[in-house]
Order: sequence, then structure tokens, then C-alpha cells
Amino acid sequence: MRRATLSALGLVGLSALVLTGCAASASSADAGADAEAAPIAIATIPLGDDPSAENPIEAFAALLEEQTGRTVEVTDVPDYLSVVEAIRADHVDIGIMSGFPSALAVSTGEVDALLAWAGDDSPVSTCVVLADSPIQEVEDLAGATVAFADQASSSGYFMPVYMLHEAGLEQGVDYEAIFAGGHEGSFVALEQGQVDAACTAIMLTQLGEPYFPFAEGEWRGVGESPSMPVAGSVLARQSLDDETRALLEEALPAVFSEENAEALGALGESFIGQETIIAPDPALFEGFVDIAAVAGVELEDLR
Repeated sequence: MRRATLSALGLVGLSALVLTGCAASASSADAGADAEAAPIAIATIPLGDDPSAENPIEAFAALLEEQTGRTVEVTDVPDYLSVVEAIRADHVDIGIMSGFPSALAVSTGEVDALLAWAGDDSPVSTCVVLADSPIQEVEDLAGATVAFADQASSSGYFMPVYMLHEAGLEQGVDYEAIFAGGHEGSFVALEQGQVDAACTAIMLTQLGEPYFPFAEGEWRGVGESPSMPVAGSVLARQSLDDETRALLEEALPAVFSEENAEALGALGESFIGQETIIAPDPALFEGFVDIAAVAGVELEDLR
């Protein structure tokens, strides 16, 4: 496995992102490269920094190398939208995304969903407060400062914003929103008293350290969001060759299997055990339209 970093200069809205550097992954997008021997390039946001535990991204790369017989290159980018733009720009081959950024990407017509994992009836998000907080119910977040992960996070933005909306609270009117750059940043802001609540994935609170820093008795979850129609997907560049596409369609379900659950950690938690849909129809993602609109995002505007 090889690792590189692709930096983002800035985010303008939800449909445009300026990226710098092609890093090592450019080799796999080279039309003249031998597809059979070319590395498989993945863009990902950082996930897991506990030196005593196996990094889920590195574990995934190793498992994918084992299944495909190809070298895997991991390119770190700062947020979900950077993953989407790296795929659109042919800098990388694939990216693993949660439901909303998948819907945003597919709606552009410039990114393919290689496979998707169906959602279930489980709630996705909650808003975490410290144990001594006076906030007891979602409605108590009126007038509060709330931390979200980033503007394309399913569990760290779209779903909790929808939950707040359903409780009669609108962003920028009834509460102040800040974007912490990721779930970890939200937790830090809460711990340091910079915000009143940090909205995040229920799954992270269940996993505990190193993904969730608060011990039992130090925090409470306020509210639960609805479920999502799609848990996540693997997105691919449209120029991906047929041989690599077929190889990944066979290898990825094998990687995201119960036997690899411990190694994949948070990366596999939402996907393993869910129904796997190969080459899903874009219509599968239409269930996100109404929820996205609550956050001020019209998916059709991104086409």
C-alpha cells in the first residue's frame, strides 16, 4: 500500500472544489497505463489515529490488495466533498462515501456508484451534550451553538439538521451552526466548551475510543434522527476501465464481510451486514432529496 495527501485549497458551495496536486494516484488514472498492472487509487478522509490500533483505512487497503492482487494507493483528503471532486477529476479511482455525499456526487452525472449498501430502519445521528448540560431534549437546543462535522457529512450534518428541523428548529435562526472539519473536531469543540452540542453518528458513540472520546457518565445523547435510504456507497470515476470495475465489484463485498469487521472498525460498521447493491440505479439516491433540501441543498442544482 502507498499513501499520499491531496490538499484542498477551498470549498465554494457544494458543487465546486479546487484541488491541488495529483499525488501518486495520477498513475492509475493515466489512460495509457496498463489497467491490469495499475494500482487502485482511493481517496479518503482520515479515519482513526490511535497508534495502538490498526487504522481502518490501512486495513481496508491491505484487504483490497489481497482480494484484487493489485497495489492500492490511499490518498488523504480533508473532507467528503474533496473525495467526490478527486473522483470527478480522475485523480483517483474510487472513494467510500456515506449516503448524502454519494447522492450529491451521483446527482452530478459525472460520478458512478460502483456499489451501494442499503439502509435499514436504525436512527443515524444524535446530538451529544456533556452530562451536566441543561439541554435535555432536542427543543432545548434553541439558542444553542451546535457543532457539525462538515457540510457533506450524512451523520454529522444532514441527518441531525433534519432532526432539528423536525423539532421546529432552523439553522441560523433558532441555533448557531459551526463546522468542525470532522467528527473528532466536533467532540473537541464540545469538550473545550466552545459549543453546547456536537451532532454525530450514533454508531461512533457506540464504538467508543478511539472514535468517541467521552466515557460513560460524561455525556448524553439528545434526540435520534430518522434512518437513511442508503447507508453508503463506493463511488468510481466514469473513466474506470471495465476490467478494474468488474474486479472491484467482486472484491469489495468480500472485503466488507463479517470476518473483517474488527479490522475495518468504524469504516465497516455501517456497511457490513447490509444488503449490497452492485451498479445501483441513480434513482436509489432520490430518497435524499427532501432531507437535503432542509439543509439548503438542491441535488438537481449540482447536475
